[in-house]
Amino acid sequence: MQLPTMEQRLRCRERPAGMAVMRQQWADLLMIHSRYDAEAIQARLPVGLFVDRFDGDAWLGIVPFSMNRIRPIFSPPVPGISWFLELNVRTYVHAADGTPGVWFFSLDCNQALAVQLARRLFHLPYEQARMKLKREGDMIDYQCGRVSAGGQMAHYDYRRCENGQLAAPGSLEFFLLERYLLFAADTSGQIYSGQVHHNPYRFQNTDDARYSALPLKWDGFSLEPWRVESVLAVESVNVEVFPLKRHRKDRP
Repeated sequence: MQLPTMEQRLRCRERPAGMAVMRQQWADLLMIHSRYDAEAIQARLPVGLFVDRFDGDAWLGIVPFSMNRIRPIFSPPVPGISWFLELNVRTYVHAADGTPGVWFFSLDCNQALAVQLARRLFHLPYEQARMKLKREGDMIDYQCGRVSAGGQMAHYDYRRCENGQLAAPGSLEFFLLERYLLFAADTSGQIYSGQVHHNPYRFQNTDDARYSALPLKWDGFSLEPWRVESVLAVESVNVEVFPLKRHRKDRP
């Protein structure tokens, strides 16, 4: 098994050859991260994927944001369909050849069509949720309640990012933010990878945000202890999405 090199991490920023299949905007992002037991994370990954580590540890993230202007590459956005909210629970992984990426444990969404299409076409664990976002000036009031979890609502209050900074290679922020490849698996365990392309994230550290750990509980993670070590507000990015590819299930 090869660990990701800095060259591989930087190479993921490059736009892939070929044509994208979708365009979208990710906006009003908040990225909340804590360390988590690497063995516990590894036990929940499919064969062929391995925990990516920073400072020797695995990291678990909660990311609420807005999905805007979602559409196929040759279509305009459609009112009522192309705008919705999403909140994902994620960790960071790599393939046996060192290719780094993101693994999603769940993606809560308040657009039923998006949930069904993402499950069928991208093999992603989307969940139907009741969600609200309210903006007052530069403040965001964000709420998410997974339908299958009953009436509990996860609540997030934070200041949107303006005039953010780029992450320095080798920093924790670079490790968490600079991810342009998602991994997914179908019911047979076949792994797929999907590339996205956007400008590097610009972020601000924020210490006045209010946030909830409920999405981790919904996904079966222990919250004892849960100590947040990074809270980043992130500027919006325009995104190109490229087709999924079958990924070899290499073992170490």
